[in-house]
Amino acid sequence: MGKQPLKINAAEPESIKQILPKPLIIYSPSLLWNGFYFAYHRQLNLQVSQTCAPQHVIGIGTNNFQAKFNINGQWQRKYYESGDVGIFPANQITPAVEFEEELGFIVLCFEPEFILRAACESVSFDEVEILKQLQTHDPLIQQIGLSVKRELEISVFDSRLYVESAANMLAIHLLKRYSTQKIIIREYASGLSKQKLQQAIAYINDNLDQNLSLAQMSHVVHMSPHYFATLFKQSMGIAPHQYVTKCRVERAKHLLACDEEFSVIQVSQLVGFQSQSHFAKVFRKYVGVTPREFKKAL
Repeated sequence: MGKQPLKINAAEPESIKQILPKPLIIYSPSLLWNGFYFAYHRQLNLQVSQTCAPQHVIGIGTNNFQAKFNINGQWQRKYYESGDVGIFPANQITPAVEFEEELGFIVLCFEPEFILRAACESVSFDEVEILKQLQTHDPLIQQIGLSVKRELEISVFDSRLYVESAANMLAIHLLKRYSTQKIIIREYASGLSKQKLQQAIAYINDNLDQNLSLAQMSHVVHMSPHYFATLFKQSMGIAPHQYVTKCRVERAKHLLACDEEFSVIQVSQLVGFQSQSHFAKVFRKYVGVTPREFKKAL
């Protein structure tokens, strides 16, 4: 009887750390993004035995490297360029692998239910099976992985809505391109109805101080995250996460200008930022000056 694969679980960072000699550089809190997980690490001469995870796992190399996979008892060498992607479906065995140099990896993981929620109008559970890819070149996956990494390097907690939006886009891409069956994702071009748009905007404005999520907003109007995000952008001209950021900046300007003496730290919290430095950076991007400079000039 062959050796059993090592069980790992992206929802439990400690189980991932057991296969990595060096610690994770960036990783997401397990409950933050409703079934999507992110990690970034750099390793030297990494060796990993057979593994199996309950999530779909995507690996993106951030530099050129060589890898040897043990497939059916035979070692096979592959040459990867920076940005090449590996896709490993949930509950399937990932072969043992050895890396002979230093490498960086972005790891994106999805609970199977996350992918179903992303486009629940178009798919059912029985239809979804993702194809394993030991190596493929996919510019969209690479772009999404790098953009999420950049966002999390600024702030993990304040990036929830942006990351969830990117994850939903990636989930739809997986369904379209890597499903074992051809899945047609319904396309829409009419935007949200007036009533649903008003509901969504009201919910956003009433909860700007909260760590809003795409799942919450789409639930208010009884849609999947993908459907909601697509129609919202058609109606408003910008994506939900961009609209929320714009509203937060406008609310911050109002609070900084009002008669009550709110500190910059208080204002950042009142408009939903957990990191004051991230708040200052976003405010300056939209207004042209920092919150302190804006308040001082009044």
